[in-house]
Amino acid sequence: MANRRKIRLLAVISIILVILFVTWGLKSSNWGYFLSKRIPKIMAIVLTGGAIGFSSLIFQTATNNRILTPSVLGLDSLYMVIQSVAIFLLGSTSKLIVNKNINFAMTVVLMIVFSRILFRSILKKGNNNILTLLLMGLILGTFFQSFTSFIQMMIDPNEFLHIQDKMFASFNNVNTEILMISSAIILLIGFYSRKYLGIWDVLALGRDNAINLGIDYDKIIKTTFTIVSILVSISTALVGPITFLGLLVVNLAREFLDTYEHKFLIVTSMLIAVVALVGGQLLTERIFNFGTPISVIINFIGGIYFIHLLLKEGVS
Repeated sequence: MANRRKIRLLAVISIILVILFVTWGLKSSNWGYFLSKRIPKIMAIVLTGGAIGFSSLIFQTATNNRILTPSVLGLDSLYMVIQSVAIFLLGSTSKLIVNKNINFAMTVVLMIVFSRILFRSILKKGNNNILTLLLMGLILGTFFQSFTSFIQMMIDPNEFLHIQDKMFASFNNVNTEILMISSAIILLIGFYSRKYLGIWDVLALGRDNAINLGIDYDKIIKTTFTIVSILVSISTALVGPITFLGLLVVNLAREFLDTYEHKFLIVTSMLIAVVALVGGQLLTERIFNFGTPISVIINFIGGIYFIHLLLKEGVS
């Protein structure tokens, strides 16, 4: 019951922040225009926070490691490669860049295809080496970052400005058509994942214990990583990369709740992510006057927390 009360408290805080974000500065003369801009933005924030919180938690469960996030798979870096190569080869006026629907579809498909190839090549039957997968993800992520930097050195300075806009997560000018498609996909994934909640509880005990308790480990790991790749691909393609948000919210959720049950941890991680993103966006817009992207704030706080976790694990 204590955990349920804590979740309700987080839900209330989230609702208050959402209402504050939507209604701040509304007047009879501007409410129509402001609501048309803020409602899609807040939907994108909630959607992104939910996807990142959910994917980061089950990723840590699958890897049995609290200091890892899905970004180690290299998907964030791949996103920048896709955008940079498209602008470099086709120009910023190409339909692949200008048309957000086409750009979104292209990015999500390529990221999911990359993930599937990576999983199939490494997570083979009977040789489920997750450490090799993570190491390969780190290597490819570093390669993608270097390749992106190489392209940015060669590209026209005017075109580089368009690449620079892709480097940081942004909730401004959200495409409502993409938002609806993303919402539908994430809701379907959430509905599909319900049957794995109890399985993930067992998976958190480790590979050997999960197998001894009757879990088809190879199948569950592949399914989990597939869900992670889809959620991360959609959230990244929707607003851009936010590296440390998942690490931050999942570990805060584990500290906040005294439970191992994923049905509570997932909801809590998603709510904390929403609180962090909505609160961060309020700071960005009302305190920093759009001078600092929200991803910079989140990554700064998350980076400090990541160092804290490393030091904590080292001491223990």
